[in-house]
Formats: sequence, C-alpha cells, structure tokens
Amino acid sequence: FNLQLWNNYFHLAVAFITQDSLQLENFSHAKYNKIQNKYGDMRCLIGFAIRDMWYKLGQNKICFIPGMVGPILEMTLIPEVELRKATIPIFFDMMLCEYQRTGEFKKFENEIILKLDHEVEGGRGDEHYMQLFESILTECAEQHPGISSLVRSFVSLVKGLLERLLDYRAVMSDDSKDNRMSCTVNLL
Repeated sequence: FNLQLWNNYFHLAVAFITQDSLQLENFSHAKYNKIQNKYGDMRCLIGFAIRDMWYKLGQNKICFIPGMVGPILEMTLIPEVELRKATIPIFFDMMLCEYQRTGEFKKFENEIILKLDHEVEGGRGDEHYMQLFESILTECAEQHPGISSLVRSFVSLVKGLLERLLDYRAVMSDDSKDNRMSCTVNLL
C-alpha cells in the first residue's frame, strides 16, 4: 500500500472536480445545456470514482482521516444532487472507521467543523446540502446501532453550525449592523 500515491490520487481527483471551469451551475442556461449534451457532468463521473476507490481502501482508510475530510467536504458541497448523494456517505464511513479504531470520532468531527467554516465562508453550501447531509448520515447511522446516538449528536451539531454559518453569510451583505451583530453572537 503506497499512502502517498493514494493521497495524490484523491487530491488530484478532488482538484479536478472543484475546478472553476467545471462548475456548470455558474454558466448561462444555453452554455450549461451545450456542455451537458456534449460531455455530461464530468464531476459526477469522477466523484463516483472517488467514492468507489474510497470503499476499496479497506483497513487503510484510517490513514486518510482527518487528512481527506476537507477535500471530501469540498467535493460534497458542489451543488449537484447526485454527486452529493453518492459522496456524503463517505463521511459516515470515515466516522465508522475512526470509531472502530478509537471508540470515538473526534479527529473527524474537529476537522469537518474546521473545514465547514472555511468552505461556507468561501460561498459554498446551502439549505439543501444541510438537509441532505442530515438525512443521509441519519439513515446510515440507523444501520449501526452502536454508533447511532453519537452520529445523531454529531449531525445535530453540524446542522446547527451550518444554519448559523449560512445565516451569517446571508447577513454579511445586509446593511443592518444589528442583524450582523446578532448573527455573529449566534455563531459564537
């Protein structure tokens, strides 16, 4: 097992998916349709490959926690529903791997909270992502009763943080200093 090779693979694939020239939702409707008809959404194709390769790592997955949490988060925040549905479950698998090794998933939790703040501040994330994140991870947790309550607590924590971060981002363009201050206090 060559850790550096796999690490390079995942980082390169995520860099490909997140490059500006593939963010189809930023294009005009006509350009979007033209690209979709000619090439399809290459982000989904690569995202599915990342997902498949992740699950083939076996016991080596633990080597990528917490290092791959940020890149995977960046990928899941792309506003493409099928890509999100396919890749958000990787988070549960990361939690499960760390839990089986240490009895908790604090490294994963700390890393995702840190990276989520950075990503939302950068303009990524939306209400739909928050709902999908919650429903997918809750559904995954139901399959593993031993970790279920920990996952539900984690999902609640991340959902609350994401709500506040999205509110904060929305009011930053608002002229009312009171609204901005209120959001800042809530976030803190």
